[in-house]
Amino acid sequence: MYITPGFGQTRSETSFFEVSYGTLHHYKDFPSQHVPERNIDVWLPPDYDQNKAYPVLYMHDGQMLFDAKKSWNGQEWGVDEVMAQLISKNEIAPLIVVGVWNGGIYRHSEYFPQKPFESLPPHVQDSLVNRVRRNAETDLFSRQVYSDNYLKFLVEELKPFIDTTYNTLKDAPSTYIAGSSMGGLISMYAICEYPEVFGGAACLSTHWPGVFTLENNPIPDAFLQYLSENIPPALDHRFYFDHGTQTLDSLYGGIQTKADTIFIAKGYTSRNYKSLKFEGANHSEAAWNARFQIPVKFLLE
Repeated sequence: MYITPGFGQTRSETSFFEVSYGTLHHYKDFPSQHVPERNIDVWLPPDYDQNKAYPVLYMHDGQMLFDAKKSWNGQEWGVDEVMAQLISKNEIAPLIVVGVWNGGIYRHSEYFPQKPFESLPPHVQDSLVNRVRRNAETDLFSRQVYSDNYLKFLVEELKPFIDTTYNTLKDAPSTYIAGSSMGGLISMYAICEYPEVFGGAACLSTHWPGVFTLENNPIPDAFLQYLSENIPPALDHRFYFDHGTQTLDSLYGGIQTKADTIFIAKGYTSRNYKSLKFEGANHSEAAWNARFQIPVKFLLE
């Protein structure tokens, strides 16, 4: 049995899921005082050594990372295969990957950066939460935005558990965060809110519009304004952004160019900032799998 620090709640032992390379520990219904409980996957590299400390990469949408049979669309990032290949070629140092499953219907409310949201006029906030729909059957936001609490969960509850359960390098230069689409937004937000915790962020296909259109949409400007005021110091942080040109990714290019300008003005260079466009790439796990090695190598170099 294990007890999650600070909760006094007991949970059953972790399960060991099958992966192609390394070892995957699965924690079911990990508790939190800040967000709904969720599953957590922890991938350990091949030849994990209890006497060695490892960097840690936290990734959102954990159910999409390792096993296509558990994902909603039958696709996966193939994180274990990508990491094992890079490690075996000595292109990166071995690391631990923590896959944080999303909150299902609450995903948009958890991943939408809260301070930019709250900077929007009240009538815009109300319209987003109560009127915007994902499709004919489903609201885009199932509750008010609470991404600040999601980040508290990561920083105050999950990271301490990972750091006490596994051999980790606990400092910010050895702690990274990554995700795609809305997961890209919350990764960007996490390192801006907690620059003392996260040293690098990989934001793939960052969903700058926040919704599904750019027409009469004030959200991108709110994100860019937040960035201009909250980017952490370039001296000791790294950012990776990318986007494709097909499907949802076709909305991102113009906004990403503006974000690039902000980072450059804040002193970021090719040493600690990378922004790439992948012509013909769409918005899917298959597309992110095809290029995932690029941000991993950039963050860990």
